[in-house]
Amino acid sequence: MRHVIKRNLEKVKEDIAHYQPNIIAVTKYFDESAITEAYHAGLRDFGESRVIEAAEKINRLEKQVREDSKFHLIGHLQSNKVKKAVSTFDLIQSADSVKLARLISEEAQKIGKVQDILLQLNNSGEEQKFGFSKEELLEALPEIQRLPGVSVKGIMTMAPLGAGEAELERLFAQAVQVKEICNLQEISMGMSQDYKTAARMGSTMLRIGRKLFEQ
Repeated sequence: MRHVIKRNLEKVKEDIAHYQPNIIAVTKYFDESAITEAYHAGLRDFGESRVIEAAEKINRLEKQVREDSKFHLIGHLQSNKVKKAVSTFDLIQSADSVKLARLISEEAQKIGKVQDILLQLNNSGEEQKFGFSKEELLEALPEIQRLPGVSVKGIMTMAPLGAGEAELERLFAQAVQVKEICNLQEISMGMSQDYKTAARMGSTMLRIGRKLFEQ
């Protein structure tokens, strides 16, 4: 598996060489052995969607891999999983409401941690997706930035599946504009199907699963 990941990673890096965003290997459909293989192929950032499963998986990793990697929560975070998420993840990419940010703040303070988060932007207006609209995010940001125990590092967004190139460019450009208005550092956008466009439009983090692990 390692040589497959290494080959795929080299291809992805070649595609985005001009832009140099950080690659988050999405391992939510794989067990800890895949994380280990990806680690030895050169990856250090891993994205998971389900809090409890991820925590168990991370705990089973060998010490070197666990301590030398960063773990990102990229899926929706339910209120009742916040405590576990804060103790497990280096970066929560899916902070999608002021209420959730407050809960993260409370749990982080209890364990003396400053939890890095990204605010989830839903600028495609899809009802089934969580996140702030552009206007909601701009309004909520000052309140969230004042919360103790939380550090807002940037924005995360997802384009609709099957979106055409023009639509991707429009949505990604708008997300980058929001990041710049907010004077934030990171923008996580782009997955296996649209990472080239996302990198070209200014993404600093790409969440790539299938493209890295497929044979």
